[in-house]
Amino acid sequence: MTEQPSPFQLAVVSGGTSDPSSTRLLADRVAGRVVDIARQRGRAATVEVIDLRDLASEITTAMVSQLLGPRLSQAVELLGRADGIIASTPVYKAGPSGLFTSFFHVLDNDLLIAKPVVLAATAGTSRHALVIDQQMRSLFAYLRTLTVPTSLFAASEDWSDSSLNRRIDRAAFELVLLMESGFATRVREASWDSYQHDAGTSGELSINLDSDLMRLAAGGSLPRSTTP
Repeated sequence: MTEQPSPFQLAVVSGGTSDPSSTRLLADRVAGRVVDIARQRGRAATVEVIDLRDLASEITTAMVSQLLGPRLSQAVELLGRADGIIASTPVYKAGPSGLFTSFFHVLDNDLLIAKPVVLAATAGTSRHALVIDQQMRSLFAYLRTLTVPTSLFAASEDWSDSSLNRRIDRAAFELVLLMESGFATRVREASWDSYQHDAGTSGELSINLDSDLMRLAAGGSLPRSTTP
């Protein structure tokens, strides 16, 4: 008897803060299609959701202290074992929400290497439609993920448009194909040592603010030499 492959593990990251949340709704619709398409192709898929509004205080703590609270640690573990990710954010001030970007900023740089990701965003107006390709893709490229070609943006008027469903189907199918390829697992098994592994929880350097160079940079002057 042929052993059945283990189910795909799909992680949904939702940056929505309202209840109900259109950001979460979009992510859930994508996840539902991923499960359906995977089943049609003979593979089960399980879905786990990370609601960032529940992690807001722990994300803030991690930003300033590099300490991960228990719920944030669970979220990191979930992403670490995920075969695919759906990352969905609301758009504020022509950019992804600060909560959403802060969450990914505190992750270790190596956590998501080669993992396939669907990028999704919601907003009140279509003027923000390019936020995904102009801002989100660069963030996930830095994290060395494999984003699917089809991005998903939904403004208020898009929810009644059938083309949104077609784009959801396309993105979900692309994600399933990438998960089926097992590319992320193969990268980690075959070429993990070829990657430069950097700590990802802080981008700040340790600087001696009392050095002569820093005093000059701040507009001060060098101390007088005591040598005769």
